[in-house]
Amino acid sequence: QNLIEAIQNGVYPVGNESQFEESNWDFSNSFFFAGTVVSTIGYGTLHPKTAGGQIFCVFFALFGIPLNIVFLHRVGKMLSLLCKKLGKFLYEKGMRKKKIKFLTLLFFLATGILVFLCLPSVFFQITEGWSYSEGIYFAFITLSTIGFGDYVVGKQSDRKYFSYYRVLVAIWILFGLAWIALLFNL
Repeated sequence: QNLIEAIQNGVYPVGNESQFEESNWDFSNSFFFAGTVVSTIGYGTLHPKTAGGQIFCVFFALFGIPLNIVFLHRVGKMLSLLCKKLGKFLYEKGMRKKKIKFLTLLFFLATGILVFLCLPSVFFQITEGWSYSEGIYFAFITLSTIGFGDYVVGKQSDRKYFSYYRVLVAIWILFGLAWIALLFNL
């Protein structure tokens, strides 16, 4: 009876965890959760367990997902201004428009792959102890919004993470999704 009551009140005992452990809903985890909801990634490792939390999550997603799409569109437009400036610079250097379009797309594709897939994978390799290929896999699965949940940052109990690690990852996710939106715009 006590276990059922505890679960209904949002305490979810798993394995050998004690009831004196800190809540999963600290700022970093909450920020990460909010980012995975509005980006529709949904790893499934951190989720509301009470009826009230679940109902709130539904309404948060109903408003948050469209607002995130608007945000990503705006950031994508700002990045496309950089693309136009690069194109204008190349045009002034005497390049043809077809070549400019190709080079601009290639530049933003290569830069994005480096900034949003390759470099973060090194960071995940160091911080999470994953192999580089596991870091690439996580980065791609996350930014493609597949989000299997087989690899999730900041969840290994034997590792010490700095306090805003998951916040930084959530920001990386938002800007990585904006980069993908830019590629679609291009």
